[in-house]
Amino acid sequence: MPKNSEFIDKLRSSGLRPTKQRLKICEVLFKRDKTFHFTISDLAKNISEQLNQKISLATVYNTVHAFKNKGHLKEISINSSQSYFDTNITHHHHFLDEDTNELIDCDNDVIEKINVKNNLTGKKIKSVEVLIKVASDNQNQK
Repeated sequence: MPKNSEFIDKLRSSGLRPTKQRLKICEVLFKRDKTFHFTISDLAKNISEQLNQKISLATVYNTVHAFKNKGHLKEISINSSQSYFDTNITHHHHFLDEDTNELIDCDNDVIEKINVKNNLTGKKIKSVEVLIKVASDNQNQK
């Protein structure tokens, strides 16, 4: 598990000054064994509860985006007004449970190889990541 010095290095390499709040953001994001999916508002609420004091949404937003820009986090856009962030920066697929608004990793073996027949002229495909939206099947709940 990362120590404070690793968090300080991560912050500084992202162009951020290591403050108590930013170190707490690092701890919540990177001191864990499993992938962590979050929205900025959910992360701010989580950190405020852990610190037992309010954290500025702007601090969380700026820190998360600095980490994303440096490649420490991945952004998954759900629609034009909603994004999740992921601590797993490898290429992988996701399920979005529309009942709970939970983003869940999808094993690569669940999806067969994707064959893209056309590409934009002069462009190279970097990756293909699938977002599968799921919801309760209300017909079977009767």
